[in-house]
Amino acid sequence: MRRREFITLLGGAAAWPLTARAQQSRPVVGFVYTDQTASEAAPFITAFHQGLREVGFIEGQNVAVEHRWVGRQYDRLPAFAAEMVRRQVAVIVGNTPPALAAKTATSTIPIVFFSGTDPVKLGLVASFNRPGGNATGVSFWSAALEAKRLGLLHELLPQATTIAALVDPNFLTTTGQLEDLQNAARALGKQIYILRASTESELDNGFATLAQQRPDALIVAAAPFFTARRKQLVALADRHRIAAIYSWREFPAAGGLISYGASFTDAFRQVGIYTGRILKGEKPADLPVLQPTKYELIINTKTAKALGLQVPDKLLALADEVIE
Repeated sequence: MRRREFITLLGGAAAWPLTARAQQSRPVVGFVYTDQTASEAAPFITAFHQGLREVGFIEGQNVAVEHRWVGRQYDRLPAFAAEMVRRQVAVIVGNTPPALAAKTATSTIPIVFFSGTDPVKLGLVASFNRPGGNATGVSFWSAALEAKRLGLLHELLPQATTIAALVDPNFLTTTGQLEDLQNAARALGKQIYILRASTESELDNGFATLAQQRPDALIVAAAPFFTARRKQLVALADRHRIAAIYSWREFPAAGGLISYGASFTDAFRQVGIYTGRILKGEKPADLPVLQPTKYELIINTKTAKALGLQVPDKLLALADEVIE
């Protein structure tokens, strides 16, 4: 049930097959996504198309969207970016790695990114308010919230002393995430045990190690690789009966215990809106990078009961959604 209405964010081949008819009759958006498959990203892609529709663009009628799913084959991104430039697509859309590749490949084709990291530090834009180039988008800062998630886990389990943190060593901001977690853990008098995983087998091995170490709770750090495997991670946490906090509401919706972060689906909707506005003639340099004005706290009380946990009334009162 909704506790408060969420305030939304402000505001495979190397060839790229585009039909001559599509090029002539409607603009083409090149959408490149890493770390997730089409089925894993389906709800987010739906939100992207919703955003396009809100500004008057419907795929197949007045816009064509060419989706490409790169997985973790980041070495393919320069070829994709170069092909899009050669084809002169109207807009390039992507998460952080494709956006960086596109930024290297072109300074003229508009780029709309969605990123959990700081786009200024990455060189995607000059500043949030004045992007200044051919790129803009949505930065939902999820990777910067690990200390906050540890604090929420402490409120849920104040007696917990050892917390496992599952991180993706290949994610761009993992070093910063670990620093934030270690600093927050020292302030709370807790010990952080680090688990690293960037493949399916490493996930299984990580949870096998977790079963041996027996920490009191688990933080699943923000990373696209983990978002794509949310059902697997929730199932592993359930199998090992460990209380875990995640970055997106999609985790507790899949049976996870608790999450804290911006709305991932709304970020994609806003990307769709920005893409449509650019198709109508606006310039990325004039569109400020969007940021969350609020973050969602989602609690699955059914999972809490299964783990034998009593969620404090304070947390329930703060929750934006309680799944029962």
